[in-house]
Amino acid sequence: MKRLRKWVRAAILILATGSVGAHDLITAEAADQYLALATRYVTTVRSTAPDSQRAQAAYQLGRMLDVIREYFNRDIAAHGQVVGLASNRLVLELKARGAPLAVYADGRFAPNVQHYLDALKLAPRGELEADCLFRLMQGYFYDSFDDDPLSPRRQSWAQLRDQIGYGERMLQRAPDHPEGEEARFILAVYYVQAALGAAPKDQVRTFSQRAGSMLTAIEQRYPESMRAAAVPMLRERLEAVR
Repeated sequence: MKRLRKWVRAAILILATGSVGAHDLITAEAADQYLALATRYVTTVRSTAPDSQRAQAAYQLGRMLDVIREYFNRDIAAHGQVVGLASNRLVLELKARGAPLAVYADGRFAPNVQHYLDALKLAPRGELEADCLFRLMQGYFYDSFDDDPLSPRRQSWAQLRDQIGYGERMLQRAPDHPEGEEARFILAVYYVQAALGAAPKDQVRTFSQRAGSMLTAIEQRYPESMRAAAVPMLRERLEAVR
């Protein structure tokens, strides 16, 4: 079990650290730029512009807030709070402008997934569909567990089923998406979670088969990847239900 956690956690860390560059302090100028963009995006979403434009604005708002969230959560991890006048002003002004950051009860900032859901509602078959689906799945996944991705915190079957649906829909619509490797890895973990008991008993075999197929696909598509190196350990856990 410890060996599995070590390898899978290594793969998770590679996924989690690739989205945001080195932490730079948010300056007053940077805060102003973020606020100007937030105002523009919120105005567009609430306007009578074509749905495709409003969807684009909703998506870009979610992406921007998720970048800011990463910065702030690093502050919280290092200092126990958001540091700096510009950063704290940004938190307050985003809320005042109709673009508040999502927050957990413990004070950490949560993924801003609602904006991706809004974009999908506005343009469910638009060019952003796969991107939104990926961000929904990615945002939930990394905050769903502590050390072991196969032991998520307080996850219901309904939540896992939704996440599986996002991943399957994304890969169906865009099998060659630039984030396909990460999406396949996350979906494989979800399938293993389902097979290990999260799914109803009559569906365990189905998800076990899907997990096996996805793990094989990862090995074949990305043989040199750290994620592929984690596949045997995930498959080892999967054997327990066969």
